Order: sequence, then C-alpha cells, then structure tokens
Amino acid sequence: MLSLFDRLVVRPPDPARVGWLRDWTYAHRGLHSAGVPENSLAGFALAVERGLGVECDIQRSRDGQAMLVHDWELDRLTGVRGPLSAHSAEELAQIAFLDSEHKLARLDDLLALVEGKVPILIEVKSRRGYDVKRSCRAVAKALEQYAGPHAVMSFDPRVCIWFAKHSPQTVRGLVMREDEVGMTQKAWQRHLALWVARPEFIAYHVAALPNPMVASLRARGMPVLTWTVDSPERREQGAAHADALIAEGEGLA
Repeated sequence: MLSLFDRLVVRPPDPARVGWLRDWTYAHRGLHSAGVPENSLAGFALAVERGLGVECDIQRSRDGQAMLVHDWELDRLTGVRGPLSAHSAEELAQIAFLDSEHKLARLDDLLALVEGKVPILIEVKSRRGYDVKRSCRAVAKALEQYAGPHAVMSFDPRVCIWFAKHSPQTVRGLVMREDEVGMTQKAWQRHLALWVARPEFIAYHVAALPNPMVASLRARGMPVLTWTVDSPERREQGAAHADALIAEGEGLA
C-alpha cells in the first residue's frame, strides 16, 4: 500500500501520454522460438505480423550504440565469448545467434522494421557501477526521428530520471521484482525506487502479484504491466492484477 509520502511524490501520469500502454500484449524479446532467437529482428517481425507490441533489451556497444541484446556477455546467445561491450556495433552486427542465420542488430534496425505499426517497450539494462547515462543517450539518439508509440523502462531509477530531464517527451517506466535476484527485494527499496524514479508506468514481476503497492498505484491511474507471462496460469494471474502483459511462449496463447 502507498504511504502518504508515496501519494504525494508518485503523481498519477497523464492519461493522454500513457493510455496506449494498456491496449496491447507485448512479445517478450520478440516472438522467439526454436530457430528464431530472442531480441532478433526475425522475432520482432513475427510479433508485428501477429499484431503484438514488442519488448526489447538494450546493451551498449564499445562505440556507444544501442544494441538489441539482453545479456552482458555474448556466451549464452552466440558462439563468441566475453562481454558485448568489447565490440563495436559494426562488429556485433556480424555476429550470428547460436544455431541461427540471424545476426545481432541495433535499436535503429528495430525502429526501421516496426515503423510505428505496433508499440515498442525498450528496457535499458544497467547494473551497479555502470554508466547507464551513456546508454540513455544512445537510446534517445536512436529515437530522435521515431514517431511511433514507444516507452523506455529499466530496473535502474536513473533511467527514468535521465529521460525526464533530457527527453521528457519519452514515456518512462520502472521495472521491479521482489525475488532473490531483484534490485528491489525489500519494501523500503521498492518505495525508494518509486520516489527516486517517479515513473509514468511500472512493469512488475508476475510472480509478485497481487501486491498492495501495485494495486494502489493502479487504482491511482498508473498503468501496470507485468512480466514474464509464460503460461496460461501466469496469463490469468497477470490479467487479474495488471493492465497489460509482457509475454512469451504459452503465455501468448
């Protein structure tokens, strides 16, 4: 439940800016499956064909470009070992996903593919000690001429702060989870993140729903998205306690 301080600081967002967030189901890292890698242009193209919004992850290349990759290391997704940040965007664009002809791509490539047909949720990856402002600048630069519906989000409250100051036209959200790998495990951490970030929407871990704080935010008009919905049971749970689903696999059925 929100405290009095929460209610004063976390103001309801402008419905005209954020209302569209509730109207879609979002394909988590694209519509990926066997032979169609996560965060690949092929997966995003399939999502667009199916009429789904898309959710993507952003890492930053050595030369400061926004790349469509979830992991800090390349090992899990490609045949290349080591950190993604050791490579330029041009070098990364030549690297194929494992067991696939599809190659890593830039945020620019995704924007050119979608062309406003469906909304895009852009999650900016961050971690302790990371200069996330450089990633924010890379994302904002890619979005300069993009007119389609889109929003940025992150576990890191600094992303909301940066976009509020430097790109206020961009809708911004805070991602939260409560389990042992989360950055907001304790109630005070969740409230602090809200106070600092002042997001226009939240994306909450479906396993942590229902949640009194989330219910309070939703009642006050803040859109609540939930992730990762990957089963019929999670889909039912998310639909009952959130406004829109970020889903994959059987969660999209």
